Amino acid sequence: MSAREAILRADKAHVWHPYTQMRRYLDEVEPLVLSRASGSYLYDVDGRRYLDASASWWVAVLGHGHPRLLRALREQAEKMGHVAFAGITHEPAAMLAKELCAVAPAGLSHAFFSDDGSTAVECALKMALQFRSFHGARPRRFVALEGAFHGDTLGCTSVGGVEVFRRPFADVVIDCVHVPVPEAGEDHGQSRAVQALVELVEKEGASIAAVVVEPLVQGAAGMRMVRPEYLRALDAACKKHDVLWIADEVFTGYGRTGTMWATEQAGVVPDILCTAKGFSGGLLPMAATLVSDRIFDAFATGDRAFYYGHSFCGNPLGAAVAREVLAVFREERVLETIQPKIAKLRAAFEAFTALPGVVRTRSLGMIGALDLATSSSYLGTRGWGVYEAALARGAWLRPLGDTVYITPSLTIADAELDELLGIVEASVRAVAGP
Repeated sequence: MSAREAILRADKAHVWHPYTQMRRYLDEVEPLVLSRASGSYLYDVDGRRYLDASASWWVAVLGHGHPRLLRALREQAEKMGHVAFAGITHEPAAMLAKELCAVAPAGLSHAFFSDDGSTAVECALKMALQFRSFHGARPRRFVALEGAFHGDTLGCTSVGGVEVFRRPFADVVIDCVHVPVPEAGEDHGQSRAVQALVELVEKEGASIAAVVVEPLVQGAAGMRMVRPEYLRALDAACKKHDVLWIADEVFTGYGRTGTMWATEQAGVVPDILCTAKGFSGGLLPMAATLVSDRIFDAFATGDRAFYYGHSFCGNPLGAAVAREVLAVFREERVLETIQPKIAKLRAAFEAFTALPGVVRTRSLGMIGALDLATSSSYLGTRGWGVYEAALARGAWLRPLGDTVYITPSLTIADAELDELLGIVEASVRAVAGP
């Protein structure tokens, strides 16, 4: 039996995969069987390589196996792998918090560590509920955007707006009002969406724990992009009516939109900011929830405490790697070096508008997306034809239903980016026609 056959036999006998209809997977799917990853490439057990078009679910912002991150992990592993974080501190976590707050939007001065994007947002939701109760409010609901995705814990599911993810738990989730999304380029939709949000905050502010948004880009909704003006209107309305707002920068942070944080492009600072994915370079599960002095001080009064924490909260290995990620961004000038790549990606996706079968394209920073249906759906099937065509051409290009997108590592080489863009074009043509 080959290595591939042995792995597949064990996998199909025992593994339950995420976001997967398992009956179809067991009967029909022949998955990639990977053995290693390096830079922008994934390698299977038979030696074939594939460009990783999505940085492996958006986490490998510095590519796979960055030597500085591996060195930081090895060095920390030799010192201390894990210790509890309640009443204990250590250099990796303490210095990470300091360095992270230094690059965070001004005013976010304290970091609470957790495991991944879902837990970072879950922390934010609980912080908001508890903070509001300290001030005599009785918040009953959150506000989020239609099509939002904020994670998979029950609280995050509550504020999520992707119906297929929320529906199975609709009877038990926290109350959340979902307001319209003002997609970029829709001037009338922009004003309607702003009006809907402002009116809701004005009328229901006392009952709202917080407004939660993915700034500028809704990833799982199909890379729907929102103009910075909306964030400015949201920020103004929340500040006027003393309503907290949470920026979920799990996907959009760490250079993905072209700046360190997407909120920078609107010139606003949220009350709470969540970061994960690129935060640890995709090497280890690690996340942070950043808050202002105002929120932190409310929990540091009297006998109050934030009763939340995971076994691996502040994990030294993850903290050491996350510190090195920040060092790489500083010393290798990552945000500067991606600017020519952003221009190349933007030009390519503008040209893809002319491809057969393409309804719409858009890009922002190191994100490019195209729709193969007028009303794209997460459960749409058109993108999967492009996925198969791209796989045959050497790229792993997992779609969001009818939306085909790329979010490559920020460190992808120019030649590799050219190759990837060429594969996108050829694969769309192969599926939709010449």
